[in-house]
Amino acid sequence: MSRADKLIDAIVFVARLGTGLSFAVLIGAVLLQVVGRLTDTAPVWTEELTRYALLFTVAFGAGLAFRTGDLVNVDVICESLPGRMPWLLRLFAAAATAGLGLFLLPHAWRYVSIGKMQTSPALGVRMDIVHVTVFVMLALLALFAGLRVLGMLSGAEDGKPVKPEED
Repeated sequence: MSRADKLIDAIVFVARLGTGLSFAVLIGAVLLQVVGRLTDTAPVWTEELTRYALLFTVAFGAGLAFRTGDLVNVDVICESLPGRMPWLLRLFAAAATAGLGLFLLPHAWRYVSIGKMQTSPALGVRMDIVHVTVFVMLALLALFAGLRVLGMLSGAEDGKPVKPEED
């Protein structure tokens, strides 16, 4: 396994870990909400925590969804085209995704920096910690799309989604 493959595997691992941890927090917060409402003692901060955990789940999961092909796609049209057209469309889509993500990153960072002057009402969390989800999502989408473009141009892959191996 090459150094590049190890690096990609490490990035995928971190994204999966972030997705899993944030989803576990989401499940715990919702469970606490439900139990609290049944006993009439639901903490008010669980609503906020649920929203923030969902944002982190999406932030870490969007790049993985791009990688595995679980984002919305028009494969039926694309793959029915003749010759190299499907490959070219996959390359264009990946390049456009990477380009748009990279273009939006500085603007997302400005959004994050505004959040350091704000705190959430119930948890008292600085909002830049929450707003960083937008930056992380764009960065991971751009990264995984850029990796697909590099893989396609180098001939290492054909641009089709990379499905995880079954355990």
